[in-house]
Formats: sequence, C-alpha cells, structure tokens
Amino acid sequence: MKIRKKLNRALVVLGASCVSLAVIGKASAAITIPMVPVGNAGNAADTTGFGSVAYAYNIGQTDVTATQYTAFLNAVAKTDTYGLYNSNMASNFAAAGISQSGSSGSYAYATTKNGNFPINYVTWGDAARFANWLTNNQPVGAEGNGTTETGSYTLNGATTDAALIAITRNANADYVIPTENEWYKAAYYNPASSSYYLYPTSSNTQPSNVLSATGTNNANYYNGGYTDPTNYLTSVGAFADTTSPYGAYDMGGDVFQWNESVYSGSYRGLRGGSFYFYLVYLQSGFFDLDYPSNEYYFIGFRVSQVPEPASIGVLGLGVAGMLVRRRGVGR
Repeated sequence: MKIRKKLNRALVVLGASCVSLAVIGKASAAITIPMVPVGNAGNAADTTGFGSVAYAYNIGQTDVTATQYTAFLNAVAKTDTYGLYNSNMASNFAAAGISQSGSSGSYAYATTKNGNFPINYVTWGDAARFANWLTNNQPVGAEGNGTTETGSYTLNGATTDAALIAITRNANADYVIPTENEWYKAAYYNPASSSYYLYPTSSNTQPSNVLSATGTNNANYYNGGYTDPTNYLTSVGAFADTTSPYGAYDMGGDVFQWNESVYSGSYRGLRGGSFYFYLVYLQSGFFDLDYPSNEYYFIGFRVSQVPEPASIGVLGLGVAGMLVRRRGVGR
C-alpha cells in the first residue's frame, strides 16, 4: 500500500532513547559519505508547517549509492539475518544493480550496473541499519549489536511494520535517517531570503526532466516520458548544476527518500518524488508514506548527521492520521 497526503495534519512528538554501544570487529572504513552542512539554526517553518530545525546538522550530498550499499552488505550480510539484500536489486525493474553470490554464511555482493545509481528496494529498517553501521564506524561482522542493531537506533531484530514504527532515534545518534524537518529544510529552505522554494532544485519554476550536467533546474521525474527510458535511474549528482540551496543533489526525483516521520501509527514518511512519478511529488506541499517494511524500485534513502546529538531535545515528528486517500500509481 502506498498513500499520499496533503499537508494538513496534526503532529505527534516522538521520544528518544539512549543505548550503550558494543563495537565489534574491525572497522572496514570502506566508504565515505559526502555531506553538506545545513546551518541557519532556529529558522522559521514554511507555511506547510515543516522546515524549522533548531540545530545545525549535515545531510548526505547524495542518496546512498549502490557502491556504498554493496560495501555495507559485504561487511555485515554474509548471512543476512535481517534481509538487507533484496534479490530485486540485481535485475528487476529499475534495479540499482547488486548481485549476491555464495550461500548463507558466505554471501558476497558486487555491483553489476552503475555503482553511482541510488540504492533502491530498501526498507526503512534497512536504512536504519545502514545508519547504525556508519555510526559504529563501519565494522565487519554479523548483523547484531555493534554492527546493525545498536547505534543511532536500537533495532533488536525489528523487521515487522509494528516493530519498525516503534523505533526512535537514540540520544547518542550520529548518522541517522533524516527527520522530515531536517530533510525538508535541506531541500527547500533558502537561507539568503529566509524563505522556501517550491522545488528542491533551488527554484519556484518547474524543473525540466531532461538529463543535463549544465542545466540549473533539472530532475529525474516522469513527465510523459522517462528521463532515462533504459535505466530509469540516473547517477547521483548527474544533474551537476542543479542542487538544493545547501548543495545537496537529487533531493527531487530519482528515488523517494525515507524519513523518520510516523503517520497514522502505521507508516513512515517519504519525500522527494522519483523517476516513476509526476512533477507534483517534487513540490514542498506534497509528501508520501509507506509501510516501513515495504521496498520498491522507487524508494531509496540518504542519511543525515547531527554533530552534537545530545544537545537536541526533539528528534522526530509523527502524524495522527488525517485525510488519507490512496494514490494511484498508474499514469
């Protein structure tokens, strides 16, 4: 089930819990996550009610890529207890391109397409486990405490919708799934004018969906035709001159990105639109949501990083269900 809502709803504050970390194995230091700083702490919210963040933080310059996620799998998923790998990643529609070889206990993973495609077919829980792995300094070892189950989130094997909805950001969090406010501010807020753009391309004008390394207002979304009718996905940063006001790529289009929001007690939030959906989903006034255990070709994620997490009081936003209606995915 995939549901769209308009921005007229009540907010519910989520709590934060604290957990001690037990680091295991040897840090692989396999990947780096380029970040862009998001300052202007204490900015006012947009008319939608979103975007106000009381602290400075960093957000991923790009979505997490197939190469980065492959390194994660090779570090922790030789057995893959919690299903971090989905076979659709290898060859299904719009697959980012990751193969799995070997047998349980000795699985190995490799990129098979463009390693700079954004990862897709990931659950909210997969994204949380990736964030934990980064927070734990990229250890090598089985999925468990000190690798994927503790860190920024205490997962304790959570894979069901109910269990994943109950997860909150820990007080000692480092790398995280962005809150909806963190994501929204990084995408739409213009610090030069203390206002918000309509699109996460630093523009109030409709972006083109034509792939261009020199265009300043372009994104990968469906507009009666695909940006890339062969691969569907485009490399992160391929629209090299189009960024959010803070310098993040592809916050509109390519793949939707998970955030921490909880809706109706059953769904996690998504933002940004994708290659498969129309322009309206890129706009600040629309958001999406899905069951946190679901994984689709149009859903990926990026991470954010809070430099001083202990100083933050309110870490998450949720929503009591209002005005829900089904979104038709057909065109």
